[in-house]
Amino acid sequence: MTAVDLPAVPRVLIAEADPVSRELLEQVLSGIRCDARVDTCGEGQQALYLLAHNAYDLVIADWELPGVDGLSILRGLRQQHRKPVLPFILMSRRNDSASVREVLPLAPAAYLTKPLNREDLTQRLQGLLLSSAEDCSTAVSAPEQTLTTFLERRRDSSEGAPLMTDVQVAVKRSLNPGGLDLKLLEEEIRTDPQITAVLIAAANSAAQHQGGGLVQTVAQSLHQLGTGQSMNLILGLTLKRCARLSVPCLADYAERYWELSLHTGEYARMLARLLDLEQERCYCAGLLHRLGDLALLRCLEEWTQAGGELDESEEVGNLLDQFGASFGSALRTRWRLPLELRELIAAAYGLGGGVYSREALVMNMAAQMAHLTEHEGLEELARGRTARLLKIGLPELMRLRRK
Repeated sequence: MTAVDLPAVPRVLIAEADPVSRELLEQVLSGIRCDARVDTCGEGQQALYLLAHNAYDLVIADWELPGVDGLSILRGLRQQHRKPVLPFILMSRRNDSASVREVLPLAPAAYLTKPLNREDLTQRLQGLLLSSAEDCSTAVSAPEQTLTTFLERRRDSSEGAPLMTDVQVAVKRSLNPGGLDLKLLEEEIRTDPQITAVLIAAANSAAQHQGGGLVQTVAQSLHQLGTGQSMNLILGLTLKRCARLSVPCLADYAERYWELSLHTGEYARMLARLLDLEQERCYCAGLLHRLGDLALLRCLEEWTQAGGELDESEEVGNLLDQFGASFGSALRTRWRLPLELRELIAAAYGLGGGVYSREALVMNMAAQMAHLTEHEGLEELARGRTARLLKIGLPELMRLRRK
């Protein structure tokens, strides 16, 4: 469901035998998009007929449908290799890991366990219907505008960074007989800037609603959101347009900025450990400090898919210099990332006047270390202002570099 393809009035199919669940789904859909066209049916064969004769923008189906079950319907749709992928929410009373493993390769937009929770259902449908409608109003086909104009418009509505982690593999590795292991999931996804930012943003939204404290790390986010909501958020990211970059030049740039983010995060973690500071928060700040550059590359992929031209030899680098920082700032503000985390990210870019926390100094030092060549620059870095303020000398820096 892309901004180009989504109609002004979305059409939704609900395939659910239980009248109570069907009514709940219709009520929630009406509350989110009162203009949505909703078709309903109570058995699988009728659902297949409706899918064959109508173009839908979202399908919500029960696995346990009589006749042809919902999983079979989802599998049949995926075998059609439709582009873009049709968002499909699968519902079921099954919550065991074997069932999740069976569903995962088919890339559902969400896997909801029954009985349905109105709040979770509303949040999931809002993410699919409202964000897509907003995109529809802001995305214009490439030939109708200049690249600069396109990026200026997308800066305040971009989807964020492309995914750098194989989400399906990550979730599969995190499953055990008891279900999804959040600790294993954390280890699998903690290196992905987009997943990290989205989980932190979602957890803080939930925390504010429930009166909880601010969340600033992946581990805190997973704990706050819980198993079901975390998995649905992560899987939902795979269905967004340009979730993966296919233009080789843009993919190469993304790998470089991702590696730079990873190195910054790891150096920040090691420095924080050395100085007895909060390690995971520093790591997350380092991982996210190039989020804007990655988001810009994703928008450039959108531009090329819409038919726009791109001079890969020079233009991409210039555009990153021109727009990367502002894309990052807009995303961090729009997603309401905690102010303290944003301040640490800003410190990775530079220190002005004033008094800085030790964690901010750590971020600045980590970013400088990540930019050094393999055998040069440590001596100068050890003589610099940040090292003096942290009271870190050349021997400590050399030990960190060897790890």
